[in-house]
Parts: sequence; structure tokens; C-alpha cells
Amino acid sequence: MKEANDKIVLALIGAGGRGTHVILSLQQHADNVEVKYVCDVDDERGGNVIQELSKLQGYEPKKVADMRTVFDDKDVDAVVITTPEHWHALATIWACEAGKDVYVEKNVCLSIEEGQKMIEAAARKKRVIQCGTQNRSAAYAHSAKEYIASGQLGEIVTVKAYCMLPGTREWIMKPDTSVPDGLDWDKWLGPTELVPYNVSRHKAWYDWWAYSGGSAMAGDASHVIDLARLALGDPDLPQTVFCAGGRITFDDKREIPDNQTVVFDMGKYPMSLESSQYGEYMYKTPQEVRYSDKFPEWRNNSTRIEIYGTKGLMFLGRHGGGWQVFGKDMELLAQATGYFPDEVHHRNFIDCIRSRKTTNAPIKQGVLSAAMINLANLSYRSGKKLLRIDPHTGEIIENEEAILLDNRFYREGYKL
Repeated sequence: MKEANDKIVLALIGAGGRGTHVILSLQQHADNVEVKYVCDVDDERGGNVIQELSKLQGYEPKKVADMRTVFDDKDVDAVVITTPEHWHALATIWACEAGKDVYVEKNVCLSIEEGQKMIEAAARKKRVIQCGTQNRSAAYAHSAKEYIASGQLGEIVTVKAYCMLPGTREWIMKPDTSVPDGLDWDKWLGPTELVPYNVSRHKAWYDWWAYSGGSAMAGDASHVIDLARLALGDPDLPQTVFCAGGRITFDDKREIPDNQTVVFDMGKYPMSLESSQYGEYMYKTPQEVRYSDKFPEWRNNSTRIEIYGTKGLMFLGRHGGGWQVFGKDMELLAQATGYFPDEVHHRNFIDCIRSRKTTNAPIKQGVLSAAMINLANLSYRSGKKLLRIDPHTGEIIENEEAILLDNRFYREGYKL
């Protein structure tokens, strides 16, 4: 176990915008943290974060292309995995096997098997894992959970989760080309099928099932579902899942739909998820609300949760914004303000590396929340069919097409 003042050595794997934000926050807002490596398969990425880290810590992190270089270095205590989603599971497992603790962004996995193997690797190697579902570090999320558990909202009748984002641009598939200089395309593809380079795959990976669960679903919707699960006491997986939708805003042949409506049968109550990319009149909680004691305008808030009880209706914000409960005639019954918890979440990861305690967003809950998104996508991909699920294991019952889709392809040399 690390002592309270012992230095923690980190490495960043995946030097895009999110990775840059997370690693800089970890370096700035946690005590005695240094970043030894910035790893990315693209030479064009990483320069800005290396420059910023150099200013903060007084020396320049090493830039490497192969994450296994990081895993082989015994000085590295933990890694931050902010790659495209198709790398999340395998990179996490490799890191655990190498004795590293892990911060892994959502969606943490793209299949039931990936999630199970991540949980097994973390347990076998006794690794600390923090998933990038930062709402689990928000005090207001836990006070919402306590309010519901106390019975003040009554029996839960239904839950509605929303991820209704502004519209996307029309998309045109580009032709295959030669691999750009400085990019290791083979390593970028990693466990997925070896295909010719295409900028539409490389730069818009979240539009392809091989690399993502979708920018809306696996991006913001995964956060909203995770927060809803937390507030409801982290229930088991649903008994059935049904997903409808399609490419409605732009019918431009992207694989992943831009509008999806999902219904989960949670046993005691139904939960719905509306994920869309068309609503210019919908907006995320603005910055001036996220870090204040204000509340959002709930009707136009694109990433909210509505929890209907027999005694009241709770609105719960995903990007800060706290929660409010209303009764008959919209009488305000209870409320709690709340700030967006990025910095708290990052400090919690470092604290748990030292203490070996369970993180606020442990891998089991990250995997279960990811499974909700993945099962919704499998329902859509298998012909918008109702899937029956074992709520304890996530196993799909009697739908061979969905089961086959969940068995992701892994190239030789990249097996789970």
C-alpha cells in the first residue's frame, strides 16, 4: 500500500481531448502525482498535453506508440485509458495483468464477455479501477439515492432517462487511402478486423459498431444510465430490453443510429432511455449552472433523469444541477444543489491507489451500466427485437443473432 505522501506515477494511453482533460486534472488536483508517459499511435497527437504536463511537473513525459512499453515499466503505478472504445477492455486487462491500477473511460466495454473478463482481471490481480462515470463522485447523486431509499418518493413507478443532444452534421463516407505518415494503423485497429485506412473510420470511429456503441448512446447516454442506476440503488440488469430507432436526422448510411428509444423491464418498474441527435432546442446543463447552486430548466435539459414515485417526481441532473422533487400541482417537496464532480472523481482515484479502497466508480458497476447500453444496441442490431436477459449474468436468452453480435471479433495477437 502506498503511503499518503508517496509519489504516484501515471501514464496516459490515448492522447485525445478527453485524455488530455483527465490527465491534466489528475496531475493538478491530486497530491504528488507525476506523468511519465503519453502513449498514442498517432504522432500528431500528444504534443499539447506533453507541453502542458512539462510546465506543471518540470519535466517532459516520454511519448511512446505502444502501450506495452508502459505496462513493462515497473515505475508506473497506474494508467489512464482514453482510447477509442474498442481498446478499453483489452487495454484494461493488459494493465491489470502488468500490475497497474486503471482509470478507464466509458463505455468501459462493448460486450458481456469483455466486461466479465475485466472484472475477473481486476479481482485476480487485486487492482484498483475507476471508471470514467464521474457522477458517482457527486454528493448530490448520493443524496438523491438516500432520498429515494428513505421512501420519501414512495414506490418507484417508472424511470425516464434522456440524452437528447443537438443535431449532427451530414456525413459522407470517404474513400480508402494510404495510411497517413506517423500513424500506426495496425495498432489503432488493435483487436478489430484489419481493414484499409479510411479517414471516416479513423476520425469518426464512434459511427462504427466495430469501434463504438455510438457517440450518443455510449457517450452521454451511458453516463445518464449509470447515474439512474446509482440513484436507484444499483439494481441488477433488466429482464427484457427493446430498442427502436434509426438514422432519422441524416439518412447518410452511417452504421450507428442517431435516434434510439429503449425500454428496459427492471422487474419492479420499467425504465426508458431516449437518445437522440436532433433537438436544437435541447441543451446540456450550462456551465453557469454546473458549478453553482442553481437548477437547470428541466424541460429543455438534454441529459436529465425523471424518477416517478407514488409520492412525487424527481428530476435529477447529469451535468451537475442537483435534483428537485415535485408533488401535486408541482409543489416543491425537496431539493439539493450539486456541482459537476470531475475533480473529486479524479482525486478519488489517486486516493484509492494509495489506500487500496474501492473507488467511487468500481469496475463492476461500470460493466453493468455498459451492459445496459450494449444490450440496447444488440436489440436494435438484431432487427429491433425484444431481448430476454438473465438479469444476474447479462446472458441473452434464445436470440442467436443477438448472441452472435455480442461475440466480438478479436484478431490474432489481441485475444482477451
